[in-house]
Amino acid sequence: MTRVVSDGIGRDVLVTPSPVAMVWQGEGRPHEALAVPGVSLAPGELLVEVELATVCGSDVHTVLGHRHAPTPLVLGHEQVGRVTAVGEGAVASDGTPLIVGMRVVWSVTVSCGSCDRCSRGLAEKCRALAKYGHDRVHRGWELSGGFATHVQVRAGSTVVLVDEALPAAVAAPASCATATVAAALEAAADRVRLAGATVVVLGAGLLGITATAMATDAGARVVVSDPDPLRRSAALSFGAAAVADSRSGFRSATGLGGVLATLTASGAAEPLIVLEMSGSTAAVSTAMNLVGVGGVIVLVGSVSPSDGIRLDPETLVRGLITVRGVHNYAARHLISAVDYLEHAWYRYPFAQLVGNTFPLALVDDALALAATGTHQRVALDPHLGA
Repeated sequence: MTRVVSDGIGRDVLVTPSPVAMVWQGEGRPHEALAVPGVSLAPGELLVEVELATVCGSDVHTVLGHRHAPTPLVLGHEQVGRVTAVGEGAVASDGTPLIVGMRVVWSVTVSCGSCDRCSRGLAEKCRALAKYGHDRVHRGWELSGGFATHVQVRAGSTVVLVDEALPAAVAAPASCATATVAAALEAAADRVRLAGATVVVLGAGLLGITATAMATDAGARVVVSDPDPLRRSAALSFGAAAVADSRSGFRSATGLGGVLATLTASGAAEPLIVLEMSGSTAAVSTAMNLVGVGGVIVLVGSVSPSDGIRLDPETLVRGLITVRGVHNYAARHLISAVDYLEHAWYRYPFAQLVGNTFPLALVDDALALAATGTHQRVALDPHLGA
């Protein structure tokens, strides 16, 4: 039961039973449940009941200590849910007034909309940026991540309505993986037209597989490189023209160089777009040496500290090569991601990219499985075992 009381400034929301967030206390420590019986919604805010959340690679990097994160912290930023309470004036990305019962996803970031970066069109790098699943829990925003029964969606977030027919396993990753891929492909297309291009995707996790489908649908010929045979097989199901084993010798028949040589012999263009989705420094080096003259490299997977790579400036200069970094995304990318999924999920097996689903209380088990490098996203369903 949800009860809303308005004082003319905000709206106090009392939910029975109380919403629960799973709070991470630091590396090596188990999550703890935090009950939040009351939420105060400011104008433009929402309370959303989580239908399904998926575990992103950055969640795994955080709990393994590969990247710094403030604690205590409610992880999770890929989720789909249903509105249970609405602050005054809250609207969706298309201007539709939000009401209780609507099914939604929302951006990973919360932006102020008025700083110099927001004014430059870089709201995803706002000076006052807040991020779901990344910011320390504090009074007034306890329900700040997707590993919870409910999330308090703050004003300054992009909220997108989701079709009832779209499976939750397809909709949940839109808030990170799919929207990020939309941003990466836009960055590539700024330099090289996708239609007719040969695109190399390095890494066939959810990002790489999604990029394969989206680039293929844009008219590109996509080659995917990954060490996991299950992921390579999945790439073929999502439209890849060819796949390569990154563990093989580069010029071997199954290595990336050999696969590209075979395609080139059959009339394919040289690769002018390389999307690095794995975060491997070796893959970044491969991208630098692989892209053709006038090509573009888009780096997406490098979101935790590394030892870096050796870069030859002459290669970039003489090759007229563009290197773009994509991190977070703009509102338009989430909007286009949801639109794409609503038209593509029945053509590609997106729902099969999410595998084991755990109840919320077993979040530590879910993260442990995700850390093994399983070829499927791991999910949390707050309604399992409730």
